[in-house]
Amino acid sequence: MEEILPNLYRIEIPLPKTPLKFLNSYVIKGDERNLVVDTGLNLEESLVSMRSSLNDLDVDLMETDFFITHGHADHFGLVPDLITDNSVVYCSTQDAYVFDPVHDNSVLWNSLKSFSILNGYPEGEIQGAMERHPGYSYTGPSNRIDVSYIKEGDTVSAGDYTFKCIETPGHSKGHLCLYEPNQKILIAGDLILADITPNISLWSDDENPLQDYLNSLDKIMGYDIELVLPGHRVVIKEWRKRIVELKQHHNKRVGEILTSLETGNKNAYQVASQMSWDMSYKTWDLFPPTQRLFATWEAIAHLKYLEEEQLIAKDTSGGKYVFKLSRTIAGRKN
Repeated sequence: MEEILPNLYRIEIPLPKTPLKFLNSYVIKGDERNLVVDTGLNLEESLVSMRSSLNDLDVDLMETDFFITHGHADHFGLVPDLITDNSVVYCSTQDAYVFDPVHDNSVLWNSLKSFSILNGYPEGEIQGAMERHPGYSYTGPSNRIDVSYIKEGDTVSAGDYTFKCIETPGHSKGHLCLYEPNQKILIAGDLILADITPNISLWSDDENPLQDYLNSLDKIMGYDIELVLPGHRVVIKEWRKRIVELKQHHNKRVGEILTSLETGNKNAYQVASQMSWDMSYKTWDLFPPTQRLFATWEAIAHLKYLEEEQLIAKDTSGGKYVFKLSRTIAGRKN
């Protein structure tokens, strides 16, 4: 546990058996109401850590509200175990479906399964890969959780802090950040991470998350910020430098894809196998299936971005998606 500023704490919530290792949950204490930003997976180890930390901080859950930066299980999973009848749960309208038990989780995963196969992921491996996904076993709350929808420009107060909500889609459709102008801090969720890059995945044909993400990074560049509090790993002081690095990272990804397609048409799984990943395995085939699935989803997001830029084209005539260069690009030939 770390006190970042007076009455603003960072708690490391363990995320067992995931490469992320832990989630940063932020607790803001106030005389009347407390605020917890993000919670961790709905696992016993995460819950025990959270309850212990809140107890150490003398946080009364009857006087505590929750802000969820986005609808990924490592950020919202413990909400049903922590809220009381007095709690307010803040979330974007786009990501709030995760708190509705009417939402059928199996429909989502079956859709992801079909879309992944359509993009070349091996059909015989897909079920096992998905079952190892950290969010796969989370079926949602047993009872509906009322959500206070929050959007661009809305404010949330706790103690001496008044946060302004900033919509920053990309990592998820409804990703939100909290900006405190007096202290010049940004609680960034998974928008900006220090030594890892946020996963930008595409799970359907009607979105362009990489473009959204790059736009969100550009948007944040206009704010007066001294300290970024991310959803994972260490806090970030040189955040503008980190944004430049993140944009360079995705530009490199784009270049790798164009180079890959120079040698012939490929599906997203094949493209992903030729991209560089920060993994210790010597070959693509040695990647754990779930990591290959994450990589494929990220490749799809970059392919969609290039398709929208009209630099590549998608061929669906064979029943699955295959991508090719669409025209001469900076010396490259079709």
